[in-house]
Amino acid sequence: MTKIEILGTGCAKCKRLHANVQEAVNDLKITADVIKVEDLDAIVERGIMLTPGLFINGELRAEGRVPCVDEIKAMLTE
Repeated sequence: MTKIEILGTGCAKCKRLHANVQEAVNDLKITADVIKVEDLDAIVERGIMLTPGLFINGELRAEGRVPCVDEIKAMLTE
């Protein structure tokens, strides 16, 4: 199962990233564990200085920006 983590404090960009991730997962019809990490200490511990952060299977894939659905789909199918 794919593990997707969205790191952010709940701002508009973080919510948009979560929606894009959900849409990508649904479009690809894959099973994924989507986790929202909103604890500031946990975010900083992961090295994220600009939110939102996107981790896929423990690997940082985006920071400080919101990838579009198609970009997320590409990340998930690599």
